[in-house]
Amino acid sequence: WKRKEYFTHYFESVPCTYSMTTKLDITTIKTSKAKLYPTLLYAVSTVVNRHEEFRTAMDDDGRIGIFSEMMPCYTIFHKDAQQYGENKGMMAKPNPPVNTFPVSMIPWTSFDGFNLNLQKGYGYLLPIFTFGRYHEENGKYWIPLSIQVHHAVCDGFHTCRFINELQEVIQSLPKPWR
Repeated sequence: WKRKEYFTHYFESVPCTYSMTTKLDITTIKTSKAKLYPTLLYAVSTVVNRHEEFRTAMDDDGRIGIFSEMMPCYTIFHKDAQQYGENKGMMAKPNPPVNTFPVSMIPWTSFDGFNLNLQKGYGYLLPIFTFGRYHEENGKYWIPLSIQVHHAVCDGFHTCRFINELQEVIQSLPKPWR
C-alpha cells in the first residue's frame, strides 16, 4: 500500500485529523430550482467515490480496507417522510450499511470555519462533511463546506483536489439536476 508510511506516521506517531472549510459556488443549483440538499449529496458522493482516500476505513478488528463504494449518511429534518417518517430517533432508517460517510447541513447560519472535536476521532478514518447556510453575493450563491479528514489517509493535496472536483461536478450537473 503506497500510503503505508504516511498512515503509520499520522495514525501512530503523530495521530491527527484536520478540517478545511471552503465556499462553493452553487449558483447553477439555485438558479435551476433543484433541491439543494439532495443535489449536494449527489455531488459529494460522486467525488467521494472517485478516490480511495475518502473510502478508507477500519473494521471492528482494526484492519484497514478500502470500500469499493460509499453512500452518504445524512441528516434530514422530519416533515414525516413517506418511509421512516414516524421514527424521530437518531437513526430513522434501521441498520445502516457500514460503507457510509456522514454529511450534515447547518442551514441556520453560514460559517467561515467549522471543526468537529471527536473524542475518539483518531481511530475514525472516513471523511465528515458539514454544509452551512448559503448566501447570495454579487449575483452568485455560495455555501460553506467543512471537510474533516484523518491525516493518516488524506493529505491537503487530496482535500484540495476533492474541493476542486466537487466544484466542477456542481458546475456541470446534467440537465435533469438543473
